[in-house]
Amino acid sequence: MENSDPAAAGRAKSRLPQAFSSFRHRNYRLWFGGQLVSLVGTWMQIIAQGWLVYQISASEFDLGLVGFAAAIPSLIISPWGGVATDRIPRRTLLLITQAASMAMAFILAALAFAGVVQVWHIVTLAALTGVVNAFDAPARMTFVFDMVGSEDVTNAIALNSTMFNGARIVGPALGGMMLAAVGARWCFLINGVSFLAVIVSLLAMKFPPHRPVLSRQNPLEQIFEGLRYVRSNRGILALLLFAMGYGLFSVSYGSQLPAFVDKVLRAGETTYGALNAATGVGAFAAGALMAQLASYGARGKMVTIAAFVYPLLLAAFAFNTSVPLALGLIFTLGFSWLLLFNNINSLLQLNTSPEMRGRVMSLYSLVFFGFSPFGSLLVGAVAERIALPLTIGLTAAVTLLVSAVTFALAPEIKKM
Repeated sequence: MENSDPAAAGRAKSRLPQAFSSFRHRNYRLWFGGQLVSLVGTWMQIIAQGWLVYQISASEFDLGLVGFAAAIPSLIISPWGGVATDRIPRRTLLLITQAASMAMAFILAALAFAGVVQVWHIVTLAALTGVVNAFDAPARMTFVFDMVGSEDVTNAIALNSTMFNGARIVGPALGGMMLAAVGARWCFLINGVSFLAVIVSLLAMKFPPHRPVLSRQNPLEQIFEGLRYVRSNRGILALLLFAMGYGLFSVSYGSQLPAFVDKVLRAGETTYGALNAATGVGAFAAGALMAQLASYGARGKMVTIAAFVYPLLLAAFAFNTSVPLALGLIFTLGFSWLLLFNNINSLLQLNTSPEMRGRVMSLYSLVFFGFSPFGSLLVGAVAERIALPLTIGLTAAVTLLVSAVTFALAPEIKKM
């Protein structure tokens, strides 16, 4: 399901710089605008939710528990999300997931406005949102092909990253100010309303009539077919295992940022929002770079470099107590993380056959997002027993070990 007017798209391409070639597709322009608005709201809710949990319980474990609840459904449900993505229209699936996510945001806002919200409410809603995301993530990743086709997919993935991280700059900054001014409840309400933008953009898109994928296999057989496909492709398997290791340890520090700001940096809501925004600025810069380098082929080399730089930066961040230096370090963390996983996403999509793409990307979602809750829960539990900087430092050491083992056993990644 590519752009319905290839001739017009071709004429538009000649007028666009390489960094923006995906904007020649009308459907992608609609997607970009709707998602940008929606993601600003999502980031406002993310930082407000973490701060609210810490205000209610003052517990690092509870912060990890919310992250665990949000991501654990991916471990169980993502393979089924991949099958759904390969069998039904992706736009239809995304309309359903976005509407469901909007409902969750409104429920949380209602609980907060009523003054009755508790940690268990947030954990439950996080788990339900995780179920929705298990279907949303593979559909969202493969929907890029539907909008722009293979020629512009690498550029579109990079522009998606700049859009995501542009929202990550604005959303936390606005969220931090609103937290200080009026509290978390308004952040939840704004997030609910923001989903209307992406729903309207999806409804406005035009595609050729959908031709369903007919298969005599039942969904479970299709899942096992996808697993056999991955096992037979050493490069894809290595990337997925690497993503699993990073999902477990590399991003768990994020769930502890409210506690880190309070206990280590001795700061408040504004600094918390600024740190989240600085991460987004770094990732935005990396996404813009990748959009410009869409035709650059040595993605395996970039993955290799970023995989070793990231844990070193994380270790430096863990033991720092200066707010200005923390902002600089978390900027570089955002940059290197995006450089790493933007390229992994591109490598997986470009090296996977079309009929398997949904299932492979669902496995990517499973190993990264499905295993990350265990890291969040483990870090939360450990942080309540030993110093938080030491806990984050240990995750950096384990992440560095994951990189070393992966590239020692699968050196072919460097050549991909």
